[in-house]
Amino acid sequence: MIYSIYGRDSRKMTLRLLEASDAIRLVPSGGSVALKPNLVVSGSPDEGAVTHAGVLEGCIEYFRDNGVRDISIIEGSWVGDNTMRAMRTAGYDEVCRRYDVPFHDLKRDRTRSVDTPIGKIDICSRALDAGLLVNLPVLKGHCQTVMTCALKNLKGCLPDKEKRRFHSLGLTRPIAALGAVLKTGLIIVDSICGDLNFEEGGNPVHTNRMFLGTDPVMIDAYGCSLMGLELGRVPYVSLASEFGAGSVDFGEVVSLNEPENAGSYPRPSGTVAGLVRNVHEDSACSACYASLVRALYVSPEGRNRSIYIGQGWKGRKIPDGALGVGNCCASSGLCVKGCPPSAKDIAEKF
Repeated sequence: MIYSIYGRDSRKMTLRLLEASDAIRLVPSGGSVALKPNLVVSGSPDEGAVTHAGVLEGCIEYFRDNGVRDISIIEGSWVGDNTMRAMRTAGYDEVCRRYDVPFHDLKRDRTRSVDTPIGKIDICSRALDAGLLVNLPVLKGHCQTVMTCALKNLKGCLPDKEKRRFHSLGLTRPIAALGAVLKTGLIIVDSICGDLNFEEGGNPVHTNRMFLGTDPVMIDAYGCSLMGLELGRVPYVSLASEFGAGSVDFGEVVSLNEPENAGSYPRPSGTVAGLVRNVHEDSACSACYASLVRALYVSPEGRNRSIYIGQGWKGRKIPDGALGVGNCCASSGLCVKGCPPSAKDIAEKF
């Protein structure tokens, strides 16, 4: 079952979702609660990329009022960004001070190698050891996987080297495999203003909606339906179900109020697909690819360039005159160096 609520106050909406679902029943006796938001980049939640601080506040208040004392926030930003800077930019430092809750940067955490349907994956220990891991993703578009929500948000529980490896493996299979072994007993989705085209945000669409469930596959299948996407467009969702992570049948959705403050859910515009029509991508990391997309967004003159990006181009011949993006494309005669390079640096090469 999925619970849905409409509004603009993320703290109050979170509290209502938790109360309606009787979420305290999911915490093992004497167990800890680890809150895992989406802090992919340093940015304001209102830009449509990161989880609103009010979601964390609502969770902390609810679990603390129900007797849980061991509560923490855990996250690791994407490769190329600083987690602690991202948490301050999102206002999480104030939440931690006000509620006296620790924040743990998973980039600095110990890891354990875990058997998965595709082989071993190194996962951060704090995520594995939580009594209840609460997944707090943003429903938004993604320039490589089309959509990102509950399953892909778990990628923040990996060390950077494993994040890079996920891209070299093509994202779909490793994301699905991770969802099968890293169990999140509770998911609360921040869909207040996710950017429906781009995981880094910048073009938020205000839908004023949040929803809660306990099955990440079900949550993502529901998210696809809200975005007007066939499951085949986001293949890791069905594959995660095949791997035993959950069910794609989201069934009943219980609305806790009427959507008077939320318009109809808009479809992704396809903006990113138009921007990258001349891009030759092979196993690019999200941070690098997003920098390129942002550069193309702000610099139309780059859209007619032949551009190469991704780990798959290491050591391979890149045609003369083409632009290589990132250190992986250093074999290009014209390369924007960096891991990842900034959008500004890329745009200056156009």
